[in-house]
Amino acid sequence: MQYAVLGGPDDGPTLKLDWRRFSYAGKFVMSNTGKAIAYEGTPLAERDDWPPEARDADEPTTDVVAAVSFNDDRTDARTAWLRYVTVRDGRRGDGVGAHLCAFAADRLLADHDRVKIAVNNPFAYEALHKAGFGFTGEETGIAELVLQRPAEDREAAYQAGLDRYRGRDRSEEEAAFLTRKADASPPPRLDA
Repeated sequence: MQYAVLGGPDDGPTLKLDWRRFSYAGKFVMSNTGKAIAYEGTPLAERDDWPPEARDADEPTTDVVAAVSFNDDRTDARTAWLRYVTVRDGRRGDGVGAHLCAFAADRLLADHDRVKIAVNNPFAYEALHKAGFGFTGEETGIAELVLQRPAEDREAAYQAGLDRYRGRDRSEEEAAFLTRKADASPPPRLDA
């Protein structure tokens, strides 16, 4: 697996993903956020068909496995936000999204003091902990939990976030996952 930043928000990168295979595919054709990808195949620098705009605009990118969009916080230039994370169906649960988020956060932390992301389910929460994020204790107005890198105390805050999910309506899969994670420590942090 290879990782690349296609550009920051000011560069206006767009990425056409197959909407049948990627959640949030429509969010990646927007040019107001930066994009990073996990992909297979030839390194981007050695290709004739990159950037994606050089290809037929109606054809989705085929070797992208995961993508994340990002931008600066509107009120705090020292903070960046990961906005949408998507992993191609058939590859979900392989750790690709967590590795990509760790990669993107590492790149963003070169120019920012912190990187945040808001997640709406315990599976994403777990993946972001693998990427080195930790629960801040905050929620967005739409009940997403806010995680941040660097994390102040991942160990102490981990169960507090899972407890928030335990107090909500959830699927059978989510309930089983939360039961398995009772009293667990955060997962080990992955290398980017």
